[in-house]
Amino acid sequence: METAQKRRRKAPKVAVAAVALFPLSLTACGGTAASGPKSPNTLTIQDYYDDAFDPIYDACAKSTGVRVEINHVPGPGLIPKVLQQSSSRTLPDVLMLDNPDVQQIAESGALSPLGDYGLHGEGMGPAVVKAGTYDGTLYGLAPAVNTLSIFYNKELFRAAGITAPPRTWDELRAAAKRLTTGDRYGFAMSNINTYEGSWQFLPFMWGNGGTEQDITTPETVQALQFLVDLQADGSISRSSIIWSQDDVIDQFLAGKAAMVVNGPWQIPTLQEDKSIDWGTFAIPTRLATQPTVAPLGGELFTVPRTGDRARMSRAGQYVKCLVSPERQLQTAQVRQTVPADPDVAERAGRANPAMATFVTTMRTARSRTAILGPDWPKAATKIYNAVQIALTGKAAPARALRQAQGE
Repeated sequence: METAQKRRRKAPKVAVAAVALFPLSLTACGGTAASGPKSPNTLTIQDYYDDAFDPIYDACAKSTGVRVEINHVPGPGLIPKVLQQSSSRTLPDVLMLDNPDVQQIAESGALSPLGDYGLHGEGMGPAVVKAGTYDGTLYGLAPAVNTLSIFYNKELFRAAGITAPPRTWDELRAAAKRLTTGDRYGFAMSNINTYEGSWQFLPFMWGNGGTEQDITTPETVQALQFLVDLQADGSISRSSIIWSQDDVIDQFLAGKAAMVVNGPWQIPTLQEDKSIDWGTFAIPTRLATQPTVAPLGGELFTVPRTGDRARMSRAGQYVKCLVSPERQLQTAQVRQTVPADPDVAERAGRANPAMATFVTTMRTARSRTAILGPDWPKAATKIYNAVQIALTGKAAPARALRQAQGE
């Protein structure tokens, strides 16, 4: 029997650690590709998607009058391959990057400004533009993006007498305690010691006013204390420190978690399962007056510096097609994501009610690299280390954060 794990689309990568492991002194600022000049009417595309996205590539090839050669690279191998291609001057014409990686690759000089091709981010959500911007210059744009919300089991809510989704941490904690019974936890999220753990903690940290510039502030201490309290209540499994986001949704599908933090990429699996009457709501904040601030996820398209000006120009027009409203809607359907243009996103939310919460949350979503740029991975590592220290009981939240910060 096919498992939910196998049926489900892979969760999008939330960051790529590999960049930090490789030197970024790349040499892609001039010259033609090592394989020799190619026709300006043939573009090479590189991503970590699968063939399901190819019809979108084909549609833009037709509308821009080019041929495309598509290279799908396994996710963990994309950044090492990009670094190797840059040093050998064999970069593709159009390169998809996970949004936290754009600034690090742009910093290396491997990408060309999208403004050279008439792309300035008009109509896009502010977080999308910030994610693709390095040092004041736009290098990448996304047709569609994703973020985090909470999936909940409506039947379990009714049985527990909970009539409305929680809006504050106190309400969430109370609901989680009422929903915890036997081998079922009221709440589940991934607190794993990877960027995935940081990604899931950010809505609690950011929503409370915490910042990655200094993770020791009282606001972040409060956010981490909230998770520690949930675990102390028995509402969160102590295994959350080793659970990935896919593990968390498996707990939900198995009826072992009543509420889970996760993303819209899980919606097809939940719709297919049919065994759970589920809904979604925005991640609560400490105070009802605080906005939900969740991280922006998703992939951006860029135009590398290949040295072939004719093909770079064609690639720029091709990227313009990929981020057009029509392709945003198509991408959102294929990838179960939210169109990057807020107006287009509203249309998508009305057409697909299951996405409505994510559309709303995207209005206040933030790019992880907006403040620290290429230094974001260092902060992400500190964040997940602090969460691990606190949830394993090695230190109280304030001390765990100071220890992870390096104080």
